[in-house]
Amino acid sequence: MTVQEKLAQLSSYWPRPEEREGPEGGGDGGVAPMEHAFQQGHLGYEEASEHGLGHLTRVFGSAPVSVREGRARLAALQKRLTDGTRTGLPAIAHEECLTGVTAYGATVYPTPLAWAAAFSPDLVRRMAGAIARDMRALGVHQGLAPLMDVARDPRWGRVEETMGEDPYLVGTVGTAYVRGLEENGVVATLKHFAGYSASRAGRNHAPVPVGPREFADVILPPFETAVREGGARSVMNSYSDIDGLPAAADEELLTGVLRDRWGFTGTVVSDYWSIPFLDITHRVAADRAASGALALRAGIDVELPEGDAYPRLAEAVAAGELPERLVDRALRRVLRQKAELGLLDADAPPVPEADGGGPDADLDSAANRALAREAAEASVVLLENRGALPLGPAAEGRIAVVGPCSAEPRTFLGCYSFPNHVLSRYADRGTGVRVDPLADAVRAEFPGAAVEQAHGVPVREEDRSGIPEAVEAAARADVCVVAVGDLAGLFGTGTSGEGCDAADLELPGVQGELVEAVLGTGTPVVLVCVSGRPYALGAYADRCAALVQAFLPGEEGGAAVAGVLSGRVAPGGRLPIGIPRHPGGQPAPYLVPPLGRASEGISNLDPSPLYPFGHGLSYTSFAYTGLELSTEEIPADGELEAAVTVRNTGGRDGDEVVQLYLSDETAQVTRPERELVGYLRVAVPAGASRRVRFRLHADRTSFTGRDGRRIVEPGAFTLAAGGSSEDLPLRARFTVTGGVRRLDGARVLTTPAEADPPR
Repeated sequence: MTVQEKLAQLSSYWPRPEEREGPEGGGDGGVAPMEHAFQQGHLGYEEASEHGLGHLTRVFGSAPVSVREGRARLAALQKRLTDGTRTGLPAIAHEECLTGVTAYGATVYPTPLAWAAAFSPDLVRRMAGAIARDMRALGVHQGLAPLMDVARDPRWGRVEETMGEDPYLVGTVGTAYVRGLEENGVVATLKHFAGYSASRAGRNHAPVPVGPREFADVILPPFETAVREGGARSVMNSYSDIDGLPAAADEELLTGVLRDRWGFTGTVVSDYWSIPFLDITHRVAADRAASGALALRAGIDVELPEGDAYPRLAEAVAAGELPERLVDRALRRVLRQKAELGLLDADAPPVPEADGGGPDADLDSAANRALAREAAEASVVLLENRGALPLGPAAEGRIAVVGPCSAEPRTFLGCYSFPNHVLSRYADRGTGVRVDPLADAVRAEFPGAAVEQAHGVPVREEDRSGIPEAVEAAARADVCVVAVGDLAGLFGTGTSGEGCDAADLELPGVQGELVEAVLGTGTPVVLVCVSGRPYALGAYADRCAALVQAFLPGEEGGAAVAGVLSGRVAPGGRLPIGIPRHPGGQPAPYLVPPLGRASEGISNLDPSPLYPFGHGLSYTSFAYTGLELSTEEIPADGELEAAVTVRNTGGRDGDEVVQLYLSDETAQVTRPERELVGYLRVAVPAGASRRVRFRLHADRTSFTGRDGRRIVEPGAFTLAAGGSSEDLPLRARFTVTGGVRRLDGARVLTTPAEADPPR
């Protein structure tokens, strides 16, 4: 291969909507940061693909095309490569798939924050498998998901795309998603490596001020788990810089940590235009070619979404300024992945057929919708209940359903769902799939009740004109469901999502005024927050009859929330991130050392959440007994079993998330007061109990020591078990013996858990 042909395999092409003829063309706005800044240099496909291509970008996910049209378009693009270039190599087709494949008419599943609220990796794995099978039916090979970023500031717009504030929860749930994609033939892409979510003040692309210990112990472990245990075959770099060094130019991160330490053998792809951003926004390179050289040296193998910097590197190679071996290094990785996907097989069609994957494939099948419903129901969190819920499936009388999230179906969907990500730019296309508004779902759930709906206020605009109507509806009702929260969008078009960061954690717009007005009627209020981030609910919580949290639960979200209201669904979701009491940027994540928590006599500010990480109620009650350890001492490379009994002490069946937390009593550096080291969601019949067993290895006590290396340090530890990070009725102590043990290679990253049958 010539140098130009090699560089072409490291490049990509994005067929833009405006290039297309017919009704799918056009649309307003963009779906990537600073997209319009790159329009001028956009080449036509014939010119861009002259020497071949590594990737095709979002053939389905950029405009509303049918399955038939999209497959035909993809086949034509691939045919140009196989028949019209000297190398004849097809490209890897990639799509976004964070809440389902981003394609017109595809199932919209709950957001990752909702996956985490379900505390069920097995469910997430099954969901990812269904997504992968739909992708393969389209001829798509790689999915740009999941985010392994740990949420550090709830003001950040992309919190909805994370799996919460705890690295162990993020790592285990995200790894389950990776497995679901990979075992069904789709390359999973870990995003965003690394540090993106820890940006200063929660601003998108802002500098990341974390220190090396926080980076190693909080930011990196989820990625390591997904690489070592999930088998992820691709990683995408972060846009941000850490202490002045952009991730796209960080050789120690992209090669030293990822490949040399963790053994990653897949491809590193750039986030969209993150290589040009090295000279445009970071200004660590003088021009586009210099940006490309920095990224290639660091370890980025493929430039997405288009080849802008890498095709310019031929002159640097010819001049001896850039070693050709670096081009060959990336090329081998790309070609290996193409071979794994069957793209180099002589008899492989460029758009392979799959089971049910013909031109008329149903991307929103009944099976998909059932799985979306299961995931949504599992994720709903009952925060507070003062006897108002459940209303009962046969409830009669008058129910008012008010608020901006009561009638707008897109409030259930994440920013990377096709309806919000793409169709929001096409006013006449609706949602593309059936998404029942909450008011309609409540009517279906309570056929004997008189259900009255009123918007009250918009999600974000300061329009109060509808408040009187909502107040009147509430005053006439026996109970009022107030649905508030977010409408996800992109780059300031929504209240949650990429580039939709928040100044504080108050409910958007004048929704708080609506809540206050309805509470003033005296009618019992069930406050339902449908959001992509936690909002401060402390001003209302004491006056509400019940509070329900749903983290953008997807196309079946209305039925899931209504089912919780009626009691058809026993709520079992738990918080993957704390709910703040006050709007001013508090609380900090629960994973902090003692001085990060409330400290009377030291600071007048109390960062304690209104509802903590792991919290969630049910329509039954649970009691914990008998936390026992198999041994009170283990060596620095040993393990123990911790067993606890959870009993359902109420009158109906329910799910409990049994949580195990570790506290390091004394260490050479400050350590979190407690950290999640194990969990298991278990179904417990009424009146029954289950014994839950955790296998805890000494590696799970490890941390980054004073010298910057990971160690297991001998000393005393406490394990605590219970129903949330603040509800831990049982404790037991053990000791790690021997000398300090360094962990320079592979380590135990998870705590296996299992439950005995109910008795």
